[in-house]
Amino acid sequence: MSATDHPSRLAGLGLATLLAFTCPSTGSQTAPAAPVVTEADVAKAAKQQPVITEKDMEAAARKHRMPADAELARVPIQGTLRIDALPQPATRRPVDLGAIAKGYEAMTSPGSTGALASGPALLVFVSFSMPEPALSRLVDQAARAGATMVLRGFVGGSLQQTVQRTQQLIGQRQVGFQIDPQAFDRFSVTATPTFVLLRAGAVPAPCAAGTCFPASGYVSTVGDVSVDYALEFIKRGAPGFKQEADSFLLKMKGGRR
Repeated sequence: MSATDHPSRLAGLGLATLLAFTCPSTGSQTAPAAPVVTEADVAKAAKQQPVITEKDMEAAARKHRMPADAELARVPIQGTLRIDALPQPATRRPVDLGAIAKGYEAMTSPGSTGALASGPALLVFVSFSMPEPALSRLVDQAARAGATMVLRGFVGGSLQQTVQRTQQLIGQRQVGFQIDPQAFDRFSVTATPTFVLLRAGAVPAPCAAGTCFPASGYVSTVGDVSVDYALEFIKRGAPGFKQEADSFLLKMKGGRR
C-alpha cells in the first residue's frame, strides 16, 4: 500500500517530514547548520585554561634548580683506571719472539728432516678470530699432546701484539706456537682449526709453497673438535697413520710414547 492511498494521514505532516518520507534516497534534504561559536563560548573556554603565575614559575625554578658548587664538590669523582694494576696472566717463561716468527724453517728446509727425524709431528692450525674458549681448549690439549699451534700471520700486522696475545692465551701452559703463512698453503688449510699429522721421517721437497711434504707423509682433518677427537677420526679414516695418532693420544693420557 502506497502513501498516496491515505491522503488524510499526510495532511498533518510538515513539508520537511513529507520530503524525507517520500524521497529517502535522493539526499536532497537540507544539511543541518554548523554550530555558531559566540563570544560567551570563547570566554568560558578561556576560564577553563590554567593560569601560570610568576609564583608558579619561581616554585618550579626552586624545585629544579642547578646544584651549587659546594654540592658538586661532594660528588665523588671516579679515579683514572690504572692499567698496570689489572691482573696479568702468569707465564713460566716469556714467549720467544724469534721462535714464533721463524715458523717451520728448520723442519722444512731442503735436506733437513728437522723434528720429524725422531718422531711424528702434530700441527694444529688456528686463528685468533676463533672463539676464546675454543682456542684455550686447543692450547691445553696441544700442550698435553706435544702438538704445535700454527698461525697464518700477525695480529694487526704487529709482532709485538701477536706475542702479547699469544702470551695471554698460553698462560702457564707449555705449548709451541709458530707463525707460518706458507704452511697454510703447504697443507691446503682453508679453515680453522685444522689438524695435520705428519709421519715420522717424512722429508719435504721444493714446491710452490716453498717446501711441501708428499701426500703419503701426512694426513689432515678440519672441524671444530678436540685434538683427541681429531686423532681418533684420523685413525678411523687413515689406518696407515694409526701408530702416529696413538703416540699423541698416549701422551694426552699422561703416558709415554
